[in-house]
Amino acid sequence: MSALRRTAAAMALAVAAATLSPAVAAPAASAAPPTAAVALGDSFISGEGAGAYQPVVDATGVARGFPGWTAPNNDAFFCHRSANASLHQATLPGIQNRFNLACSGGQPHDIAAASSARTNGRQVAAQLDQLRAVAQTHDIDLVLIGLGSNNSSFTFGGVAEKCANRFIADAWTGWWEFWAYLGGPVEQKPCTDADLATAAQLTAATAETTSAVRQILTTLREVDADGQHRVVLQDYTNPLPLDLAPTYHSEDSRDDTRDKFRALGAERYASGCPIHRASLAPGHRFSQGLGSIVRSARDTLAAEFTGTDLVYLNVQRAFDGARLCENTNSPTGTLATPIRLMDNPPNGTFVTSLSGKDKIAIQRIANTCVSYFQTCQESWHPNAAGHQVLGQCLSGAATATARSVACVRASNGTIGVS
Repeated sequence: MSALRRTAAAMALAVAAATLSPAVAAPAASAAPPTAAVALGDSFISGEGAGAYQPVVDATGVARGFPGWTAPNNDAFFCHRSANASLHQATLPGIQNRFNLACSGGQPHDIAAASSARTNGRQVAAQLDQLRAVAQTHDIDLVLIGLGSNNSSFTFGGVAEKCANRFIADAWTGWWEFWAYLGGPVEQKPCTDADLATAAQLTAATAETTSAVRQILTTLREVDADGQHRVVLQDYTNPLPLDLAPTYHSEDSRDDTRDKFRALGAERYASGCPIHRASLAPGHRFSQGLGSIVRSARDTLAAEFTGTDLVYLNVQRAFDGARLCENTNSPTGTLATPIRLMDNPPNGTFVTSLSGKDKIAIQRIANTCVSYFQTCQESWHPNAAGHQVLGQCLSGAATATARSVACVRASNGTIGVS
């Protein structure tokens, strides 16, 4: 065969191959799964205080809606996953779907184990099991984690209850009237640092939190479709200021260092801040301690999981200038929910004023919170506006180049992340 004929034959074979190639090519790759952002952790992440709570799937796979005010508090619904939570408020480029798996009251224990396996835990599956379910259908690109305020040593709710109860007892009961409380005398002194969390307790909480986040990062390595994800570890902001506005310092010429100050007690309750002024500084040091837990966990795990996109989000100043009783119109215009209680039996109507109530009525109302914790669990949490601010904080952390960022509210109300 001549060279010319050989060239023509080769060209014919090439054309034939090109014509047939679509029929014999490998099957096209399946479409990439949709991207997702996932929230894990406790009440500051679930959306406690923001309202618009959505049904929560319990450990048996049943979606639980509101069960009524007298239902057991371990009901899955009381995880209080809000449509207004920061995860849903944030601007997250490239994210197609969002999954709020956090649960109010959540502890490090609840990450790898069912919450119901511990005392007062809610009837929901382990958050890692819920995360794995999301990963079956989605490519997880962002994870927001809030852990540290609740653990086996202390809980945020317990700390808040302790300091508020001391103030209320001090306001309405004389030191000689211990008999007014059927369960025994109630401490009436302001909270100290040791009342909130000791150094040993903070150390133990740091170890628990670090271990839980380690389990999350390990699971993400196993289940994330492309292995690419940013993990944001958010800390906590205090709902109260370093000091109350002067209008809340005294009433009827009595301040909170006197014995009995009912008018002042009623004024501070109505404004959302039933607390001794002397308890405020320890409270802020407690919040800073929670931040140290989160920061330490981030730094420890960043060294262990080299290459993992792990960001610490400091939100301790995100509510500056808009905390409860920081200004004279509180709770209007604040970013946190006031302490609110219900009378017994609970019917959904909050007591907004304690003016004129005697110590027996005060005790009855306080005990409703103990018996039906869902009636007061929103207290001293970010409200819907507060979660919107936290959403702006998350927006900044989701795109920041730094691995440690602070979210600060300026005096004009603008939010900056740097």
